[in-house]
Amino acid sequence: MKYFIFRNVTIEPFWGHLDAVFSGYEDISQIDETAERYVWFYLPPVADNVAIAEKIRYYADLLCVAVDKLSQEKMFILCTMRNVFSVQSIISDRMIDSAIQAYNSTLYDLAVSNRNIKVIDFAHFLDDFKQEELLDWRYYFISQMGLNPRMIGDFVLWWNVRIRAIEMKRKKCLILDFDNTLWGGILGEDGVDGIALGGDYPGNSFLLFQHLILELSNQGVILAVCSKNNMEDVLQLWKKHPDLVLKEEHFAAMRINWNNKADNIRELSQELNLGYDSFVFLDDSPSERELVKRLLPEVIVPDFPEQPYLLPAFFKTIAEQYFSGYALTDEDRYKTAQYKTNAQRTQVRQSFTNMDEYIRYLEIELTIAEVTDLSLTRAAQMTQKTNQFNLTTRRYTETDLCRKITTGSRIFTLSVHDRFGDSGTTGLCIVDIKGNLANIDSLLLSCRILGKDIEKAFLAYILKTLQSQGIEEVMAEYIPTEKNMQTKDFYEKVGFLPVNEENRYKLVLSTTIIKLSNNYKFKSI
Repeated sequence: MKYFIFRNVTIEPFWGHLDAVFSGYEDISQIDETAERYVWFYLPPVADNVAIAEKIRYYADLLCVAVDKLSQEKMFILCTMRNVFSVQSIISDRMIDSAIQAYNSTLYDLAVSNRNIKVIDFAHFLDDFKQEELLDWRYYFISQMGLNPRMIGDFVLWWNVRIRAIEMKRKKCLILDFDNTLWGGILGEDGVDGIALGGDYPGNSFLLFQHLILELSNQGVILAVCSKNNMEDVLQLWKKHPDLVLKEEHFAAMRINWNNKADNIRELSQELNLGYDSFVFLDDSPSERELVKRLLPEVIVPDFPEQPYLLPAFFKTIAEQYFSGYALTDEDRYKTAQYKTNAQRTQVRQSFTNMDEYIRYLEIELTIAEVTDLSLTRAAQMTQKTNQFNLTTRRYTETDLCRKITTGSRIFTLSVHDRFGDSGTTGLCIVDIKGNLANIDSLLLSCRILGKDIEKAFLAYILKTLQSQGIEEVMAEYIPTEKNMQTKDFYEKVGFLPVNEENRYKLVLSTTIIKLSNNYKFKSI
């Protein structure tokens, strides 16, 4: 990924981990058009207060000109401004603060009106340092370096987390132990009234910890339980404890027993249909953590704080490092409910011996639509997160998808509803079109709707749509990964023929009759 970085001071060492080229100081006249992403990173100049304020206003105007010059098909990342050095001899003087506030407001306003623009709050990074640590004057005077080079390592880690958030590459599920993790004490020994939760320290630490985790759940993170406890004791806790925040309805799946925790996590992976690399596991016990680390190395297992007063800082680190996202979608908000209803479908499935009868019982409605401004974020999110049923595993941002649309591609989304509820937007197909030929760039479905042949119905509908619009031939590709082996023979199973190239397939639509299954109700928008 090639970056072009607009800057007003020397900051090259901070982006040494990227393939990046840099503008001249305060220069927007020469722009590398081969760059795939652009970054705007300006710091307040070091000068007298009046000159600083005037420069900051000039930088805002300069940015607006740069935005007009750049293609909206490429991502433009804007870093907010934060003062790293000023002399405030008049305490009531807010000249610089007001200029910075207006500058940052300009950034956010530009992001509202330009989908390709993303804003990163640089103040969040600087907040971890003392004011005197932000500049090394020796480097500033010698090379105009705008930040202390001692911060480079921390900056690289911080920047990578922010980029993963923009690309929506975050973990999916937080697995929680109970005793001495969500409350102080051991439930089976101390009883419902004896555990530390709420009230004075340390109970107030655990109470805040639960509130923070609940907020994470509301932001689309799936919660699961892996605890050595008696289920009867836990049920009494959920029923009787007045301060409990996280209750049964907040967990998508639970393993409350005395089994090996690594085995329980394996079962959770199967029940939720999520890979081990989707999980973060929190447990106060070093031995339990070590077991999971050794047997399931893909699971993230952070060291748990030894003292309850450290829980807020611990949560902040976990949330930002593993669960950061740039924006929420409707699917994020209702994810726990969707996984719980999926468990109900799985239970009902066991009572049917015939797949067609099961599918008809579910009364599945498939809504297939071309991507819109409202669904674009979710579409990009699915390309970043879906691994198992994903024929090519190509990753796209919103900006990437917009660029595809402008070059003639069609992007179809799939939403699924049945008698148990709405699974949300859970399928995506990207079709590149040239004349009367089409190529399926990406075809993917969320793991929670698999097992009902919905993928075949989705593709059949798209092929029929393409056929009706004069497309004569469709090419497709399978790119193997460690996680998508289940899709290896998918195209052959739905009628595509292999071509000479490895894992390439072709379907001649002009001589093919496409039939839609009557097991589903199809709806288009």
